[in-house]
Amino acid sequence: MPRHAGLALVLALPLAACGDDGRQSSATSPVTTAPTSITSDTATGSGGTTATTGADPTTAAPTSGVSGSSGPASGTTAAQTSGDPGTGTTAAQTSGDASTGEPPCNELKCQVDPCNGDPKKTRLKGIVFAPEGTLPLYNITVYIPNAPLDPVAEGVTCDTCSDGLPGDPIVAALTNTKGEFVLEGVPTGKDIPLVVSVGKWRREAVIPEVVSCVDNLAPYDLTRLPKNQSEGHIPKIALVTGGADPLECLLRKVGIEDAEFTPVDGPGRVNLYNGNGGANKYTGALNNGASFLGAGQLWNNLDALKKYDIVLMACEGGTDAGNKSTQARQNVFDYAGLGGRLFLSHFHHIWIKGGPAPWPTTATFVSDPDLPSPSTAKIDTSFPKGQALADWMINVGGSQVPGQMQVVEGQHTINAVNPDTSTRWVYTEAPVPASVQYYTFNAPVGVQPEQQCGRVVDSDIHVSSGDSVGAAFPTGCKTTSLSPQEKALVFMLFELSACLIPDDVDPIPG
Repeated sequence: MPRHAGLALVLALPLAACGDDGRQSSATSPVTTAPTSITSDTATGSGGTTATTGADPTTAAPTSGVSGSSGPASGTTAAQTSGDPGTGTTAAQTSGDASTGEPPCNELKCQVDPCNGDPKKTRLKGIVFAPEGTLPLYNITVYIPNAPLDPVAEGVTCDTCSDGLPGDPIVAALTNTKGEFVLEGVPTGKDIPLVVSVGKWRREAVIPEVVSCVDNLAPYDLTRLPKNQSEGHIPKIALVTGGADPLECLLRKVGIEDAEFTPVDGPGRVNLYNGNGGANKYTGALNNGASFLGAGQLWNNLDALKKYDIVLMACEGGTDAGNKSTQARQNVFDYAGLGGRLFLSHFHHIWIKGGPAPWPTTATFVSDPDLPSPSTAKIDTSFPKGQALADWMINVGGSQVPGQMQVVEGQHTINAVNPDTSTRWVYTEAPVPASVQYYTFNAPVGVQPEQQCGRVVDSDIHVSSGDSVGAAFPTGCKTTSLSPQEKALVFMLFELSACLIPDDVDPIPG
């Protein structure tokens, strides 16, 4: 079923009665102290939802998600005792259909309280954060499942937004540019399952209690994306280090724990490969100081690439074209066409510029001097996610002027993009030399949008400013705060993870 149709079906599900609805009590869902707060004003990020202040914090919240909890909620609440005062069950759970002999409904969706004809009055609100716990994220899917979730598929897959969400969602929403979400018509009771996901990032949590016909606030620690595998599923990521951009440090800043960085045969979700001039081993305290495999062992083997959901390549300080054979370039090209997600930093544009046709036509490449550092770049707001990036950068302190951001060590190897195939995200104009700092295209290039599976991001910026190249991981990772261009990359990283949809279309849950 197309995801658009599936979402419409979810939102149109018939809601069974859950008892009398004159209750107007305040929600008492336990919450943790939030790094930021949901505002009482209307929040209008592109493709997002609207949120207002939820319940006041009362008790400490659980700190770990619980997987596979999607049956009827246990325990009783004010919402549950209205069906049969003698048993504590809801009207929906006890009524059945006497005329047809149908059994009572025991599914979670039957715990949606009608609230005197307005079931949307039972709302669950919250903020989704990056794994590190303070950076709110845009375009993250949040939903209540009615059934157990299938395992996340391992290896490269064609993840388009026409696929259905797993778990037969009762209600779903996307976060806005403040990271806020609102779910309306939520089942009430104790231990309500909640899923937070984007692409193959997925966390399953349990909300301790949802109270009928009021606003409930999801505990903030439960709506953070997972930082390790005990909390949820993390995409399988390969990262090629480089002598000009310690990109590996950004993944630590996002919040992925060091234990998830392991050799290829280890259990972690991030594998580091040695690129020209980049870090080539772990410190003695991590993986016993193991050496990284050479980058050629990744890109010279399509089967090796296909094990990864995302491949990140840090700038090596030059194209190092001799180590990127015709077959390697074909492998990278094929990987993207199968659904792979690629992030290429600066001189790794060789995979595009010198790659198989029609990739070289996606942009106009040059070899001009670097931009003045710093320079003021503009964010292209002519498409929905571009406007969202501009709004999000203001909200997270990455921009001081809407639609602008500061770029340090910006390069100039892209003059323009091909509008028939590519999307410009960040660019400079005169008096700064006109250049493109971020652009994307979907793969395979030239086929109909519904047939595209993969995505490529090309950055003309050395992203990880302030950290050291070549040092054993993670000793070169010295900075802890995110620069404006690093925040833009975090946006692009999670956008790269998301299900594929044309850039001129508003996002949908997926």
